[in-house]
Order: sequence, then C-alpha cells, then structure tokens
Amino acid sequence: MNAEHSFLHISTMTVLGLATFAGFYAGHAARKLRLPSIIGYMAAGIILGPSMLNIYGKEALESLSFITELTLGFIAFTVGSELSLYAIKRLGPGIVAIIFAESFMAFIVVTAAIYFLTGDLPMALIFGAMAPASAPAGTVAVIHECRASGTLTKALYAVVGFDDGLAIVIYGIAAAFSRSLLIEESTGISSSILPLFWEPLKEIVLSILLGLIAGKFFCAAVEKTSKPKTVFIIIVCIVLIVTGLSDRWHLSLILANMTVGFVLVNTKHEAFVKRIKEPLLEVMPLLFIMFFCLAGAHLDIGLLPSLGMIGTVYILARSAGLVGGARMGAVIGKSEEKIRKYLGLGILSQAGVAIGLSLMIKNSFSEIDGAYGIPHAVEIGTVVLTTITASSVVFELVGPVLTRYILKKTGEAAE
Repeated sequence: MNAEHSFLHISTMTVLGLATFAGFYAGHAARKLRLPSIIGYMAAGIILGPSMLNIYGKEALESLSFITELTLGFIAFTVGSELSLYAIKRLGPGIVAIIFAESFMAFIVVTAAIYFLTGDLPMALIFGAMAPASAPAGTVAVIHECRASGTLTKALYAVVGFDDGLAIVIYGIAAAFSRSLLIEESTGISSSILPLFWEPLKEIVLSILLGLIAGKFFCAAVEKTSKPKTVFIIIVCIVLIVTGLSDRWHLSLILANMTVGFVLVNTKHEAFVKRIKEPLLEVMPLLFIMFFCLAGAHLDIGLLPSLGMIGTVYILARSAGLVGGARMGAVIGKSEEKIRKYLGLGILSQAGVAIGLSLMIKNSFSEIDGAYGIPHAVEIGTVVLTTITASSVVFELVGPVLTRYILKKTGEAAE
C-alpha cells in the first residue's frame, strides 16, 4: 500500500493534524534562519505533499480545500478592514496611481516580452493577463508576523486588496482579444469581444454587491453584542456564508469578503473596529499554518524544470513590471520615498488567483478548439497553465522573503 492510501486510511484529519504540527515547528526553524515563518510552513507542506513523501495525497488535498477557501475569506476580510477611506486619503492620490500603474505595467511588460520571445500575440496577451494577479495571503501573513504598521504597510494592504479586482478586468479584456484573434486567424470570422468582457465585469460587480449586503448585515449583528466570543462566532458565520455563496454563484470570494471588511471599517468608529478584529488575532496564526502547509503541498516542485525560457522571461518581466510600475505610480502620485523605493518588492507573491485564471483559460481555449478546430488554442492553454503553476512556486517562496525584508528595512516591523 502506498503512502497516500495508508495515511488516508488513518484519516484526513489525522494527516492535517500531523502536518500542522510539523508546519508549526518548521515555521520556528525558518524564523531562526531569519526567514518568514510561512516559508517553513510551505516547506513542511512540500515535504509532506505529492512532490516528496506524498502524505498529503491529491484526494486528501481536495477534501481539505475548504480550509484554503475559509482562510482566504478571513484574509480578505482582514485586508478589507484595513482599507479605511480616511487612511487611504492620507496616503494621497499616489496609492491609486500605484495600483493602476503596477497592474498595467506588469501586463504591458509581460505581453511585450513574451511576444518578443515567441511572436505569438494571443499567447503573449494571456501571459500578460496573468501578471497583475497577486496573492494577498503571503503578504498579509508576513505583516501579521512582523506586527508591522506604518504608511508602507497601509499601502501594501491597499495594493494587494484592490489589484486583484483590476487583474480580473484586465484578464477579461485580454482573454477576449486573444480568443477573437485565434478565431479570426483560423476562420477569418471576426467575433465580438463584448460578451466575453461582460463576464468578468459581472463577477466584480456582483461580488462587491454581495459583500455590501453581507457587510451591512454583519455590522448590524455585531453592534448588539460586546462579548469577544460572540463577535468571533458572528465573524466565522459571515465569512462562511459569503465564501459559500461566492463559490456557489462563481463570484470572487476575495472581493466579496474584502468588501465586508471595507464596510465595517468605513461605517464604524476605530475603537469598535479594533474590538471586532481582536478575536481574529488569536486564530489567524493557526489558519496561516494550515493554509500554507496546504499551499506547499499543492506546489509541484517537479514542475520547476519545465519553466524553460518562457517561464524565466515571465518571472523576470512580471517582477520588472510590478516593481517598475509601482515606482512609477508612486512618483506620479508623489508618494513618500520609502513607498517609491520598496513597495514593488512587497507585492510579488502570486498563486491562487493566477492559477485559477490559467485553469479557466485552459478550459476556455479547449472549447475554442472543439468549436472551431484550433489546436493552437489548446497548446496555449496548456503552456500557460504549466508555466503559471511552476512560476508560482518561485513567487510564493521569494515574495514573502522580500516583503519581510522591506518591512524590516523601513522600520515598520516591530522588533
């Protein structure tokens, strides 16, 4: 009996407990090496996952996917609760300039680099569309661990909070153009991109609407209690409901839960918001351990050799686009010097959203081949999914290290 079956026979919950235990001590070891704890959590997941010992088998990972969604829901709520309009206004117009500049610059630089390498415009557009998507979990986990505060920390929350929404819009436009180009090149028939553009726009609008409704309900519920345990129960309930509805209606659980937190912080006074968030401080470390152990188990180290030239160019171009775009936006918006110099290095993490979008592309382009007989569409979908999955291993390992570095460098991390 192989490792996967033998451990699954014990029970998936037992495996989760053992992995969390291992991740906890691996996180301690990482901190002794002056690395973020989440590197240790992910390392434990990689060792225990299909890449190595296979204790976390694929079936076990699928059965535990609710933990990933639940943790992302809590992280999104936390990010939203940091997006006070008053605090954002204090950061100045630079934060808006940064969000647009880093997202569009990443898209433009990656599209140009991949097109220069391959001469394939539909493929280049899709890779460009993947570039702006970030992974807020890694950034938020490092901020929590460092107990960071300050203008750079606020800017990081704002950027990782809003750029996923913008990334979905960019993806919708680029995917529509790429699809239209493939169909036109193969059949000579021009197809309208407006119906394809409508889907991502609808996802964003409905996700925000769900969050606004749930946020109003949440604020009304927590106003009636002052007990921390009751508040925590209500938070868990609302995150579960919003995450479940987002999954059921194919909406963005990150945008929806972030909007709940956004409603809270912008409709209630600061002391009230602080009281509501305090119970989360006790449970978030445990969720981070389980989440990043699972994330590490999902990372297929065996894919790294498959990166090749396209993967290498994508990693370098995306990094240059995000860092350069963030700096350009900060200069245009006249942000303070530490935000100009360091913000771009703190937003490189990439995982779930980008992998999800690449999976959507693979499925969508397979449908194009079935409808119009375009094998090249299938090839693009396969290359994009493989490359984005492999490059996410690099970004998930490097991104948190750089985030911790800039928080320490600027003095915003608590000693």
